[in-house]
Amino acid sequence: MASFLSDLLSRLAGKGRSESREEPPAEAVAYKGYRIRPAPYPARGQFQTAGIIEKDFPEGVKEHRFVRAETHASREDAAAFAVTKARQIIDEQGDRIFS
Repeated sequence: MASFLSDLLSRLAGKGRSESREEPPAEAVAYKGYRIRPAPYPARGQFQTAGIIEKDFPEGVKEHRFVRAETHASREDAAAFAVTKARQIIDEQGDRIFS
């Protein structure tokens, strides 16, 4: 469990990813004035659900990064699920995610 938490914290801090394994970012998806950028990454032979929610404000772009426990066999499946989770986050929390 400590290894999982350590890996998760490293991912959130932007550390721990090998440059050679870095995947190109997925296409952004527009949803209710937000941009959802799926950002799955390889984890233990699968792909971790992760992404970025962005929104333009008068003072500039704000973003919220998220990682979920779910893993998927393919990058495409993880990206699709990240979009689903991001929509749920937006519907439940709206702009509070940026606080």
